[in-house]
Amino acid sequence: MKLLIEEQEYPVKQLEDLFDDFKFYKQTGNKGVIKSVGYYHSYKNNELVFMLPKVFMKDGTTTIFDKSTEELYDALKDTSVKHDQDLQWLRELSIYFYNSLIEYNRRWEKNSLLNPSKTFELNTNIGNNNYSYLDIVLAFTNFYKKNKNFILQHHIEQVTNKVTKPKWEKTVRKGLPLMTASGMPVYLGIRNKKKVRNVEEELITYYFSILNKLNQAHHLNLKIDKSYNLITGIKFDRLCANEYGLTKLRKIKYRYFNDTLKRMYQLCELYFTNNSKASSKKHKEEYLCVNNYNIIFEDMIDKLFTDKVASDESIQHLKKNQDGKLIDHIYEDQSIIDRSNIFYIGDSKYYKPNSEAGGLSKYKQITYAKNIIQYNIDLWNNEDKFYNEKTVYRDDVTEGYNITPNFFIYGHIKDQNDFTNHQIEPKSDKPSCSYHWEHRLFDRDTLFLHQYSINFLFVLKAYTAYTPTSLQKFQIEVKKIFRSGFIDYFNNPELSQFTFYQSTIANEEKDDYVRDNFKALNGKCITTVDSRLILAKHAEDDSLTPFLDNFELLENFK
Repeated sequence: MKLLIEEQEYPVKQLEDLFDDFKFYKQTGNKGVIKSVGYYHSYKNNELVFMLPKVFMKDGTTTIFDKSTEELYDALKDTSVKHDQDLQWLRELSIYFYNSLIEYNRRWEKNSLLNPSKTFELNTNIGNNNYSYLDIVLAFTNFYKKNKNFILQHHIEQVTNKVTKPKWEKTVRKGLPLMTASGMPVYLGIRNKKKVRNVEEELITYYFSILNKLNQAHHLNLKIDKSYNLITGIKFDRLCANEYGLTKLRKIKYRYFNDTLKRMYQLCELYFTNNSKASSKKHKEEYLCVNNYNIIFEDMIDKLFTDKVASDESIQHLKKNQDGKLIDHIYEDQSIIDRSNIFYIGDSKYYKPNSEAGGLSKYKQITYAKNIIQYNIDLWNNEDKFYNEKTVYRDDVTEGYNITPNFFIYGHIKDQNDFTNHQIEPKSDKPSCSYHWEHRLFDRDTLFLHQYSINFLFVLKAYTAYTPTSLQKFQIEVKKIFRSGFIDYFNNPELSQFTFYQSTIANEEKDDYVRDNFKALNGKCITTVDSRLILAKHAEDDSLTPFLDNFELLENFK
């Protein structure tokens, strides 16, 4: 197997020896840049290639494995990934990558990005063609789904045939039968005086032991009948070590003449062998890849952060701005300053590590926020209401605007074995700020943009493996993280340059106070939903000092 990385350069001669055409890379001079993510197998070159996502780069020249792209290229030469503990990450990545393509196609049937070639189809005994770990997992699961009824029937027949002098009274009393469609009971565990070892069941035991291992390791959600004997734990690991299972298999090879059982034998042989060679039905180029993986990454983030958006047409409408721009992620949550709600607007960035969004991306994100603000103000002007009774964008007393949180989210990989922890962390303590009036925090043109990174492998797994319950739990957690990031920033005057004060003026006098001092307070104060008058004083704004006698220090937001 060859390992390449998306958007990295390789000598054109090297790529020409791997690929049959240019659809997987773009040539620039004597170099070629990989533009796909996924698997590629060419019968002509007899080579399996895995094009990893670009987040596997640590920096411009080094991968997360502390190897250069040249060193990584041949790192798995003559290595089988099936049983090597150090390659567990590659086995998991194979399955979750495949699942991500299937899930994306399910969510967006009319916008499929998946290239049309099917996965490499394994066929006969060990041969000369390379296959991937993904191929063998799919071969096992597809064979099971197609033949599970035949296998179960064969198993029942073998169990029944091995019984001598059955004790039916004890069998009925001690066991529960399976009921056929006609209502006839079938007993699997028949009690008898003499137990005879059934050598015909060894192959089925090996097959279902392997299938059970794959099922548990990759959450395949296969229901394996409990009547099958399974080899698990240390005993199964012993079968996989040093091709011991292959030795056991070959001792029973000539017992099977049925085509289905012969195919089952071939699959077990493929799994237990330490190489990655097989013969194939198809003598042609095979691949499973995508050229625009950034779109799939965007959808993965959107499902994790804003899964309810898919069924909420009104919020979906908010994602489609009237100026033609599309918002990546938007969700409603509690605002920074009080218990009203506000929309949090995000943009996922599928970049190489250590790369950040430039000025154009930040400008676009600010435009998204302004469009959402204007949408809510239009509702207020036309219908005297906001998106719902909880969302409050503008206070008519002070004409101050609620703070609109914005964020970028980047994928990263720190540990290739970590598919469990989200590792969400800010790229800096201080968000970037766009403003028209520097000292006016509650102005519609004063907008803040935080930047976060998230474990790409966690996103890849959670996209398909998370249940609705675990997804909802994650969304609650991540919303707290983003909100807390902004609150921590504003609670630190050294970072934000703002100090907050709460009015001590009587409630009935507040409106007149704001109106009499509107010129000085415009954009610098706002009335919250619980009727507090909040003042935000910038460190360089001395014009507010005379007003502080009517305010008390607000130490922090909660």
